[in-house]
Amino acid sequence: MAKDSDSCITRLLFCGPNFPASNKYTREYLQNYPFIQVDDSSSEDVPDIIANYDMCIVKSMRLDSNIISRANKMKLIMQFGVGLEGVDIDAATKCGIKVARIASGGTGNAASCAEMAIYLMLGLLRKQKEIQISLQQKIVGEPTGDTLQGKTVFIMGFGNIGIDLAKRLRPFGVKILATRWSWASQPLISGQSNGFPAPHGNADELVDEKGSHEAIYDFASRADIAVCCLRLDSETAGIIDKKFISSMKKGGLLINIARGGLMDYEAVASHLESGHLGGLGTDVTWTEPFDPDDQILKFQNVIVTPHVAGVTEHSYRTMAKVVGDVALQLHAGAPLTGIEFVN
Repeated sequence: MAKDSDSCITRLLFCGPNFPASNKYTREYLQNYPFIQVDDSSSEDVPDIIANYDMCIVKSMRLDSNIISRANKMKLIMQFGVGLEGVDIDAATKCGIKVARIASGGTGNAASCAEMAIYLMLGLLRKQKEIQISLQQKIVGEPTGDTLQGKTVFIMGFGNIGIDLAKRLRPFGVKILATRWSWASQPLISGQSNGFPAPHGNADELVDEKGSHEAIYDFASRADIAVCCLRLDSETAGIIDKKFISSMKKGGLLINIARGGLMDYEAVASHLESGHLGGLGTDVTWTEPFDPDDQILKFQNVIVTPHVAGVTEHSYRTMAKVVGDVALQLHAGAPLTGIEFVN
């Protein structure tokens, strides 16, 4: 049991102001457990107060070795979701602090992100920005859009989100190409199909053509739409660069529902300017929050959303329950379950 100086209380800190529903829903889930204290803090204050907490949710804040070294009571650093690129995992390990994520497959997070990818695809195909201009100018019957039907979609990173995306794309009549580091057969776990069955229950069979990571340029050259579902790490940072975008079919669409750091800004901007890149739909940006005056937003074929792909009532309520249950387990000194440790 974690104790503070006054009473037997386990203290949980949400770091930074972004994604406010995460702490709101977790606080609501734990409201009947007075021995769990849920706080949130500005990013600036975290270094000064982190020593008081047993567990923290990092969200989009960076926890470097300096901040982690101050976390004298910390037992667990968690992400409210999957991405842990902002946490110095080696420093946490040296300090005896466990680091974990919430796997996206069983929480609704992957499904939410997959739906956002389709929203971005459809928004670009149906020329969402031009539609708004037609409304404002009282023009009827324009613009002429396009359909998903008959398109070839390349899913780069066939993990939980990629699988959920492939399941949802099938009814649109598309051809699906996909790459991943290793293609060990992936059976659909119970409850993962969500009404979108795969042949024989095998997720791999949702894909028309599979490739290793080395196939990304070949697949990009044959796809009408490329969707990035990769995790951001030292191997994938900036992977959507000049070489990759140049290899895409002229007029192809780029969708990113993963991390902004996967894209090289200059490569994206220059290929939009030249017209080689037919459109960008991204839920993540190079800096967050994104500059509303950035030149990328001037293009009519660009749709940017503020990192909300996974922010849905279903996924956030489910992940809040995971966080709350882990806090209760930590308080009781029980094994921590329902999360994926990375150290």
